[in-house]
Amino acid sequence: MRFILSALMAVVILALAGAGGLVYMLDHYDHELPDYTKLANYEPPVTTRVHAGDGRLLAEFASEKRVFVPIDAMPKRVTNAFLSAEDKNFYDHKGIDPVGIARAILTNVENLGRDRRPMGASTITQQVAKNMLLTNEVSFSRKIKEAILAVRIERAFSKDRILELYLNEIFLGYRSYGVAAAALNYFNKALDELDIEEAAYLAALPKAPSNYHPERQRDAAIARRNWVIGRMAEDGHITPEEARIAQSKPLVVRKRDEQEYVTSEYFAEEVRRELVKLYGEQALYEGGLSVRASMDPVLQQAATKALRTGLVQYDRRHGYRGPVGKMENFDNWAKKLASMAPPPGSEGWHLAVVLKDDEAAALDIGLPDGSRGRVPLAELRWARAQRDDNRLGPEIRRPSDVAKLGDLILVEAAGKDEKGKEPPAGTYALRQVPAVQGGLVALDPHTGRVLAMVGGFSPHMSSFNRATQAMRQPGSSFKPFVYLTALNQGFTPSSLVMDAPFEYDPGHGQPIWRPENYSHEFYGPTPLRAGIEKSRNVMTVRLAQAVGMDKVKAVAENFGITDNLQPYLPMSLGAGETTVLRLATAYAMLANGGKRVSPTFIDRVQDRNGKTVFRHDTRPCASCNQVAWSDGLTVPAVADTREQVNDPRTVYQMVSMLEGVVQRGTATKLLSLGKPLAGKTGTTNDSHDAWFMGFSPDLVVGTYIGFDQPRSLGARETGGSAAVPVFKDVMEVALKDQPATPFRVPRGLRLVRVNPENGRLAQPGERKAIWEAFIPGTEPNPDQPQMVLDGSAHAADGGWTGGVPGGDPAAQQPGGWGAPAAPPSAATVGTGGLY
Repeated sequence: MRFILSALMAVVILALAGAGGLVYMLDHYDHELPDYTKLANYEPPVTTRVHAGDGRLLAEFASEKRVFVPIDAMPKRVTNAFLSAEDKNFYDHKGIDPVGIARAILTNVENLGRDRRPMGASTITQQVAKNMLLTNEVSFSRKIKEAILAVRIERAFSKDRILELYLNEIFLGYRSYGVAAAALNYFNKALDELDIEEAAYLAALPKAPSNYHPERQRDAAIARRNWVIGRMAEDGHITPEEARIAQSKPLVVRKRDEQEYVTSEYFAEEVRRELVKLYGEQALYEGGLSVRASMDPVLQQAATKALRTGLVQYDRRHGYRGPVGKMENFDNWAKKLASMAPPPGSEGWHLAVVLKDDEAAALDIGLPDGSRGRVPLAELRWARAQRDDNRLGPEIRRPSDVAKLGDLILVEAAGKDEKGKEPPAGTYALRQVPAVQGGLVALDPHTGRVLAMVGGFSPHMSSFNRATQAMRQPGSSFKPFVYLTALNQGFTPSSLVMDAPFEYDPGHGQPIWRPENYSHEFYGPTPLRAGIEKSRNVMTVRLAQAVGMDKVKAVAENFGITDNLQPYLPMSLGAGETTVLRLATAYAMLANGGKRVSPTFIDRVQDRNGKTVFRHDTRPCASCNQVAWSDGLTVPAVADTREQVNDPRTVYQMVSMLEGVVQRGTATKLLSLGKPLAGKTGTTNDSHDAWFMGFSPDLVVGTYIGFDQPRSLGARETGGSAAVPVFKDVMEVALKDQPATPFRVPRGLRLVRVNPENGRLAQPGERKAIWEAFIPGTEPNPDQPQMVLDGSAHAADGGWTGGVPGGDPAAQQPGGWGAPAAPPSAATVGTGGLY
């Protein structure tokens, strides 16, 4: 009896000691445990995807390539496979599985000496605790922490939430985080397309993916997969027959299909910048955003090709800068050539070595694949040596004038000749990466959606985006906003301005400013229309001085061209800096009738759960989601909430004048397209920059060409020669299948036939007459002589010699680079002015 009492006492003491030890251990580790409650709001890093306007993938941004699938959308076949493989009692235990631990102990004892992998006893909840809250340290203390956290996690979260975290977080090899990514990377399937054996293979991977690699460890992989299939049958998830069939199948891994990408690094980078600005780096790379970009892939491809072609054509006009390198030793030349990196920007071209230069008809070249080809003399004639000041060297008479033996050159397979004849096989054309750069933007004038954007010749040369980041002088492409200011002040397209020598003394010891026309000639009294069509500089300056640079500044800033235009007269000729995107947006507000739009590269952003968190189009439409679409259903009316930034009547007058630039002015190259187009060329001092900003009624395209370090493009290079061809190539694609839609005429205008050269009412039968738009009461009067805006030769002595039609003469600014000055004297007003 005494022995029994002693034994009981010993058991009680041991139990108390064990309980005390357990309490002490729990208390000890409790202070070191991480905060498990953060799992309540935990969302695993998920890939952000950007899709173009047609749904094709444009870009992916991710720290870990993962596709998140909610537990409700997870196929039962997949979840059952993982439960059978990892934790069959998952829905029964409280975080730790005593039965599983006992079974693992017994199994491992039985397997001693059999060289079998020890069976683990960690529950799925424990694995969540380890993978998401702890480290991979192999130690007793980590297992204790894991068990404590597992119990607490079970108390705090539902079983489905724990399983959801597990299946989306685990690493399964093949750069796969989560089961959805693994299904794609191993089998090129979505989760709901997996067969039993495929789901079982994925469930075999969590413990050690590298031990069951489908190629390097094929036998082990199949054995482990079949074990999982057997467990699934034991647990009643599949029938024995299904298990037998699945186990007999080979392990077939399928390469993931290449997704259909649309490529535009400049556009994708602009979207990335916008997303970082909106949501930050972490949300971009881990937030699983679904982004619909505004890009039109067809137009983007046309824009990229057009700008690259335009830059290459400009570069060829200015000669050849020579080979890109030299090969001294020709031993194993093909291998040497293949190991050489081609110059940045030469994508799509081949690096070649000149193997023979003594033929009269062609260069004999070798290519990286070991083949040989020829560059005929006809493809070399453009390559005259480039000299200083845009001068060219002597004409090319023989191939050796261009390249010598061993020279490394860039070539491209030659295309058809001018007569449409295909060249012989192995014929190549000489190429050169342009030194000049440029930018292009195409956008929808009604919404501001950027449909295409190119930031330079190649993103591999520079990530600097010349469409959105380069601040350059727009030159004459700014003039429409000076003329629009004048129209707002009461001028008409037929108002006459004196095109005559003009001098301006800014004072303060600065030199006299004498603006000149591009032709270095003067043309006397000229209508505003002709002034913009022919891009007359002196007329523009005189007009800006008349209406006041403060008003020009206000219009420019209201249209978003610049934030702080300096109110000096040279700014009227486009001396202020802006970007292609900002100027294209301003032209969009001309094309749409004076409505404000904001440019955007992003239409919509959805979070990982599909909730829309950003939408560019913020117009309210309560009925849009409340109708069942069917044939004959009326489209819901959506209110136009755009701000009216300018009188639509004067905006149309300006658009009509810019249409004249295409019909009779500096952009007549565009007439061959046969569609209503409007626009304005721009060329800055010394031809540093060449622009063309143009539009149809429903598309704006703006382009700029110039060197990153500003220097002259050449005396004969203008917006018309360098930029207009790029615009034309884009519009040729964009308008190919579109009707010839005329520009929309707003209400409140009267169309009158006039002579565009002198602004007078057209006579019956006059062949050059056009329909001109006038605000009622401002059209030319045949009974009154035309008034002419004139100015004295020395603007600092008065300059403005008449009032603005419908304006206040006292508001004009005759002095100090357009700075406010006293009203002109009565004597000054009476010496010509408007009459």
